[in-house]
Amino acid sequence: MNPEQDAFGQKLLAAYKGEEVYEIMERDDGYIEAMGIKGYFSDFKDWDPVEQKAMKFVKGRVLDIGCGAGRHALYLQKEEIDVTGIDISPLTVKVCMLRGLRKVSVMSIEEMNFKPSSFDTIIMMGNNFGLLGSFKKATSLLGRLHIITTEKALIVASTRDPYKTENSAHLAYHKLNKVKGRMGGQVRIRSRFRQYTGEWFDYIMVSQVEMKQILAGTGWRIRELLDSENSGYIAIIEKR
Repeated sequence: MNPEQDAFGQKLLAAYKGEEVYEIMERDDGYIEAMGIKGYFSDFKDWDPVEQKAMKFVKGRVLDIGCGAGRHALYLQKEEIDVTGIDISPLTVKVCMLRGLRKVSVMSIEEMNFKPSSFDTIIMMGNNFGLLGSFKKATSLLGRLHIITTEKALIVASTRDPYKTENSAHLAYHKLNKVKGRMGGQVRIRSRFRQYTGEWFDYIMVSQVEMKQILAGTGWRIRELLDSENSGYIAIIEKR
C-alpha cells in the first residue's frame, strides 16, 4: 500500500502529531459517516467496561489483528504480555512504533504466515471481527487462525449487531445486501482523509446468531458473549 492510498494511516499519523482529525468512512451506496478518532489512542481507564472485561481473557502469546494505533497491544505490553500487532497500513504500524509497541508488522489478515501454534490468544478489537470480510472468507480465515494457535487458544473479538438500528439508510442497505446474496451487515467501505482515499474493502458486522453460524464447522465455538449497553458486543471464542 502506497502512502497515497493509506488514508487510514495518514489520519492516525496526523492525530498522533496533535492535529484535529475525524474519521471519514464512505460506503459503496454513497453513505458517509464522520467520527472522532480519540478512541484509537485511549487509555485502559477510558475504555468501555466491556472492553476492560474482555482483556481478562487474554493470556500467553497474543496476536492483535488490525492493531490500529496500538491501544490494546500497548496495554498488554505494559502488563508484560507477549503481544504482536499486525496491520495492513504501513503508516499505522509507524504510529504504533512511535508509541512504543515493540513487536508490530505490516501484514493483512490474508497474508498471515505465522508458524503453527504460535499464539495462545487472538484479539480482534475495535469491531475487527469485521476484517473477516464475508461469510465465505470468514470460514477460511478462521481455519488459518486455528492452525497458528495453540490447543486451548481463544479469540477475543468485538463486533456490532447491525440490525439494532433505526437508521433508514442502514436498513435499506441490509435489504439490498440480501438481494445480492450477501450478509445483511456486510459493508463495502473505504477511508477518506483530506486528499487521501483508501481502497474499497469488505467488512462484516454480525448478530450473535450469525456469528454462531459463521463459526459452525470451523473448529471454533462461542464460550461467552459480553454485551455492551449499545449494539456492540465481544465474543470469547474457544477451540472445540
